[in-house]
Amino acid sequence: MLKITFMGAGSTVFARNVLGDCMCTPALRDAEIALYDIDEKRLEESNIILSAINKNVNEGRAKINTYLGVSNRKAALAGATFVVNAIQVGGYDPCTITDFEIPKKYGLKQTIADTLGIGGIMRALRTIPVLEGFARDMEEVCPEAYFLNYTNPMAMLTGYMQRFTKVKTVGLCHSVQVCSESLLKGLGMEDKLEGRTELIAGINHMAWLLKLRDRDGNDLYPEIRRRAEEKNKNEKHNDMVRYEYIRHLGYYCTESSEHNSEYNPFFIKSKYPEMIEDYQIPLDEYPRRCISQIEGWEKEKESILDNGAITHERSREYASYIMEAIVTNKPYKIGGNVLNRGLIDNLPSEACVEVPCLVDGSGITPCHVGSLPTQLAAMNMSNINVQLLTIEAAKDRDRKKIYQAAMMDPHTAAELNIPDIISMCDELIAAHGEYMKEY
Repeated sequence: MLKITFMGAGSTVFARNVLGDCMCTPALRDAEIALYDIDEKRLEESNIILSAINKNVNEGRAKINTYLGVSNRKAALAGATFVVNAIQVGGYDPCTITDFEIPKKYGLKQTIADTLGIGGIMRALRTIPVLEGFARDMEEVCPEAYFLNYTNPMAMLTGYMQRFTKVKTVGLCHSVQVCSESLLKGLGMEDKLEGRTELIAGINHMAWLLKLRDRDGNDLYPEIRRRAEEKNKNEKHNDMVRYEYIRHLGYYCTESSEHNSEYNPFFIKSKYPEMIEDYQIPLDEYPRRCISQIEGWEKEKESILDNGAITHERSREYASYIMEAIVTNKPYKIGGNVLNRGLIDNLPSEACVEVPCLVDGSGITPCHVGSLPTQLAAMNMSNINVQLLTIEAAKDRDRKKIYQAAMMDPHTAAELNIPDIISMCDELIAAHGEYMKEY
């Protein structure tokens, strides 16, 4: 029987989307579903909600089991065909709060802090030891399973799994799916959506829309560049950073402006505080978002748990489409995060890159892209350097490499000197306590 294991099933909203999608897919709806988490309350809530979806949209076909705690982890993974990962080690409270508050003492401001920067580094260092445990268990009890990673920092975690374990791993993100659509809608070019073709490649949260053509094959970039510059000149909006990328680098980036504002040294600068307003940069956005999501979920949860009247329609999340393509041998194209084995010529082979991938019965096959424009590769490299050093720091449990990763981070290096960077790292590691005891 097909078995789908969800690691971090207490992430109820996401588990509902991914597993609800599976229950809406004929080739997957009879699967055994294993829900794993270390939080008993959240695991039970997810079980109740997914059981209701199974009953309401799937006629109870799926078999759902829960597995609580590390002692039951192997059982959750045993015989799995697919393993979906959505864990967040340390959660919003205390770890995300710590990742924001301590850097703030040093004058280092962040927006999301889950991908790069000192927040992304710390999150990777907390998470990789947990993934090591997952990998060892998977190599023993489900060696042929696919590991579908949704947890950030995507490139660091996926890159670690691909380089230092035997697990078949791909990293999945939302941003590729909505990239060109968001751009065209933002610029009032909705009439170009239907029939468009595109090419996207780079790294997670900094992949580039390299080509965008309309249904007749016409290049849309000249008009995009004109409109983007005009819009940034004449109005305030929430995508100003990426439109500046278009102006200065020539291309649009996959991930949002609030993310990209902290992946470079250009926008969040204590010497130029006016830029925060000028470019509509939402400092401390992720903590606000976490609080809002927690409050919203508590309200939604009560309603669902009271009456069980929850349904689901298949979303655009990649996971169920990947599973379906592998199980049925019906081809599907994704933007996947994979090891750069001859895919992007001017990025390192150890880098985890985001490129088009074909999925079918033979597995996940990445596509060769060639070389990126030099300025785009340079932007990617400024992030890749941090990613590779962080992976090495986690693998070797080497605090010196943590310092080096932070020193190479574009935003951190633009704001702090080396002694402050080292002091901040030490303070963060100490504050995270048990979550970073290995370092």
